[in-house]
Amino acid sequence: MPATTPPHDRRRRRTTRLLAAAAALATAGALAAALPSTASAGEKTGKHWPGRYQDVQLLSFNDLHGNLEPPAGSSGRVTELQPDGTTKTVDAGGVEYLATHLRQAREGNKYSITAAGGDMVGASPLLSGLFHDEPTIEALNGLELDVTSVGNHEFDEGARELARLQKGGCHPTDGCYGDEEFEGADFPYLAANVLDEKTGKPILKPYWVWKKKDVKIGFIGVTLEGTPDIVSAEGVKGLSFEDEVETINKYAKVLQRQGVQSIVALIHEGGFPAGTAYNYDCDAPGAGDGISGPVVDIAKNVTPQVDALVTGHTHAPYVCTIDDPAGRPRMVTSAASFGRLYTDTTLTYDRWTGDIARTAVSSANHVVTRDVPKAPDMTELIGKWNALAAPIGNRPIGYISGDIGNTGTESPLGDLIADAQLAYGKELDPETDLALMNPGGIRAPLTYAAKGAEGDGVVTYAEGFTVQPFANTVNLQDITGAQLIQVLKEQVSGANTAAPKILQVSSGLTYTLDLTKAGADRVVTDSIRLNGAPVDPSAVYRVASNSFLAGGGDGFPTLGQGTNDLVGADDLTALEKYLTANSSATSPIAPPKADRITIVK
Repeated sequence: MPATTPPHDRRRRRTTRLLAAAAALATAGALAAALPSTASAGEKTGKHWPGRYQDVQLLSFNDLHGNLEPPAGSSGRVTELQPDGTTKTVDAGGVEYLATHLRQAREGNKYSITAAGGDMVGASPLLSGLFHDEPTIEALNGLELDVTSVGNHEFDEGARELARLQKGGCHPTDGCYGDEEFEGADFPYLAANVLDEKTGKPILKPYWVWKKKDVKIGFIGVTLEGTPDIVSAEGVKGLSFEDEVETINKYAKVLQRQGVQSIVALIHEGGFPAGTAYNYDCDAPGAGDGISGPVVDIAKNVTPQVDALVTGHTHAPYVCTIDDPAGRPRMVTSAASFGRLYTDTTLTYDRWTGDIARTAVSSANHVVTRDVPKAPDMTELIGKWNALAAPIGNRPIGYISGDIGNTGTESPLGDLIADAQLAYGKELDPETDLALMNPGGIRAPLTYAAKGAEGDGVVTYAEGFTVQPFANTVNLQDITGAQLIQVLKEQVSGANTAAPKILQVSSGLTYTLDLTKAGADRVVTDSIRLNGAPVDPSAVYRVASNSFLAGGGDGFPTLGQGTNDLVGADDLTALEKYLTANSSATSPIAPPKADRITIVK
């Protein structure tokens, strides 16, 4: 039976709170501004018994991905909408600052919970990824995280490794780092919809209950049902992933039978707001009108017994209200990614019913600005792990003349990585014709400005690791021209219809993407060229891609049908070899033009 654990019992051995005065930037999203007129919030003081209503602070974030240090480039900024309609960017993120902001937010709030929406680890920069994300778990313990759902990236190294992060112990292959054994997470990971195929039971706790005095709130954690489609097969071997809505509704009933009426769902699945600014009002002109994506259907179908949804996965910021099946507005939030934002939600607990007074729920996203004091314990933690990582991470592997970004339908960095894999493929087999790279595998830009003492324009191994942290191998396989055409159409059809995944392509492969059309027709077949010649449907082409794509991952089943496979070294090695061979301090690589895909809008 999942445990009911008062979080503050654990907090006695955690870091003390840092006092500071700076206030976070905020955008308000509220269902209503006031409690019912009969309400009087508060707890017992002196001879007075508690009032009917008690405000509970819920702080939340998602998709940290081991970003302990401030993320570089666009990954370390958020867009802020100004009163006059213009926008500006704000530098954001870094656990030294996140810790300070969370500790400031908790000041004066005796009833405060901190929760997360998954992907705390995985696809992490070298500082955390090199050590199997133990540094991130230590940081989350210091941040006083109370509970989180699993995300898809929690399965990058498989269920056994996830269990180790939860329970502690040294890595089975790499052993312990330093003199002390890894203690594991102080907080529970929730995996209600991730079942062991043999037992049919969740691999971790499905739910957890926060309790303080007479106030108790249940949390149910799920990841997206489609996790097997976006994680390597080895990572999800022996596991089944169940429907998010059915699972949440099931455990909501379980919690209610235990007398828990206030429930929050932590869902590692998200949406896409119509605006990119973190303070975009997605409830204008109507509740939930400005958001699309999987979270909308989930929110509309999760039982009304759930009072709020903390979501993630899409790395988008939003604070929205979406009607539940009973037609009542319900808060749905996401704090972007990489620790750049946190969400502060007020849940007003009704002591008479044990439920949340929905008419009094309010929420806002706040920027993790870098103009506050750094939390000393986080600085110490980063320094400890950096000392271990520095001999590996500081090694130069190449030189660039400017920022090489990873955003856009076709990105300069996507082109660079595809070219690197094509070059490496030709080393393995001179007959290699082209390379394809999935955009989700490119985790950060390469920035010209130095992060440390390496100098501007120098690409270090640590920076390369941050870009490609998965340790996928570069695989070669044969596919027909007809299959290549089908692969390109799968970018915008099938599993990728709602959220297209545009592959990054190597030099020589060109085509037109017509966004005025629908489905597979958006890829204009007659426009597909390789080195200027039309792709021959009956010819055989040698394709380089990472092992995840070569196995049919990310909704590209046709790539999984390739033949004559040849497995090479990991993809980071391919990138390192390319940068080393094609750049120097006096002749750095310029950002590619990203002009291989012609886009019609």
